[in-house]
Amino acid sequence: MKIAIYTQGCKVNQYDSESLREQLTAAGHTVISPDETGEEPDAVLLNTCTVTAESDRKNRQLLRKCRRRFPDALLVLTGCMVQAFPERCAALTDADLVLSPARHAELSALLETLAQDRTRLLRPGDFAPGEPFSTPGITRFSGRTRAFMKIEDGCEHYCTYCVIPRARGPVRSRPLPSVAAEAQRLADAGFAEIVLTGINLTAYGRDLADANLGAAVAAVCAPAGIRRVRLGSLEPDLLDDALLEQLAAQEKFCPQFHLSLQAGCDATLRRMNRPYDVAAYRALVERIRARFPDCGLTTDVMVGFAGESRADFEESLAFVEEMGFARVHVFAYSRRAGTMAYGMPNQIPRAEKEARSRAMQAAAERSAARFRAALLGSRQEVLFETATDGVAEGYTRSYVRVRAPGDERLCGKICTVRLLENDDAGCRGVLDPD
Repeated sequence: MKIAIYTQGCKVNQYDSESLREQLTAAGHTVISPDETGEEPDAVLLNTCTVTAESDRKNRQLLRKCRRRFPDALLVLTGCMVQAFPERCAALTDADLVLSPARHAELSALLETLAQDRTRLLRPGDFAPGEPFSTPGITRFSGRTRAFMKIEDGCEHYCTYCVIPRARGPVRSRPLPSVAAEAQRLADAGFAEIVLTGINLTAYGRDLADANLGAAVAAVCAPAGIRRVRLGSLEPDLLDDALLEQLAAQEKFCPQFHLSLQAGCDATLRRMNRPYDVAAYRALVERIRARFPDCGLTTDVMVGFAGESRADFEESLAFVEEMGFARVHVFAYSRRAGTMAYGMPNQIPRAEKEARSRAMQAAAERSAARFRAALLGSRQEVLFETATDGVAEGYTRSYVRVRAPGDERLCGKICTVRLLENDDAGCRGVLDPD
């Protein structure tokens, strides 16, 4: 079959789609890109996100769009929305196959069954406690300069606003030999940078006898062709001093820490059921900066969570200003069916959430501009990823976006750039001839 894959959501979902692409190719199918080539697929796979209610709306919209655009194709609905809300997904009759991610290994056989007898199939499933990590590995990452590598799946935090534990199941860690083998495959494919990802990445190894996140980073740093290793989002409560020491020992480790915050107010953190307070977060930031003086600290901040008073918000805003983040993803709380926070009292009106978002975003932009300004005049290693109209773009080790004169010959290369000025979302510079 000719199969198209559409992916919604995070880096972990993107990795899962790449793994499915290789699984389908190995079974004799061809994965195509109708948006680029205009080809008609025999089947379309929709890998869904379900982090917000808006994500679900977009999933349903994409499913309807694909049914109209490809009326004769088999439509497969899978991903987080299917895992979290199987009954709701079963009611979406535009899908010929509703497939739990726990049963991805059956995908090719189910497609063959559907091709013979187009009787709608529902295949729910669950990730059982103690179940091993099961996502097949990859040999490359299509269309990217940096490759993502999923080494962990699942989360057991149960924050009151979050449906992801329901969508991803318990923590499951990829064995170290498998991590090392995939790192070598990706190095052989020409990738200079690997980004390790997971649903709760800092929990990596808690279900294994002989591994933690530091050991996984060391394994990925080992191949000669890999020049950078970066981490995805991290949970503050699991990032201890021993792990920081392990990371600091790896020369290829990129000193960027995406340290999930969510709120800079203890009262809000308690309502969210986050497992740390502001003092612990501040102390961790101080320890990170002591070991990695030039690091970039990035984060996520939610505004307008249920019960967040104006004073709570002002406290959170002040904390974000204090921390000096290099980048902040600001988003307004969105009520999510299936979570404890959905029915909490004192929900914040939409207009107030929007006002708080604007204020927090302004603080985030000031913080990011100060971080970038401190880099001006310095020389930074930049991995270039794209080039358009004589301008090449890439990222420093601390994940600052840099633009410099250059063409597509720079893509995939790491070059030294002298940073000259700030722009709206990064720095401009010139290649350093030295």
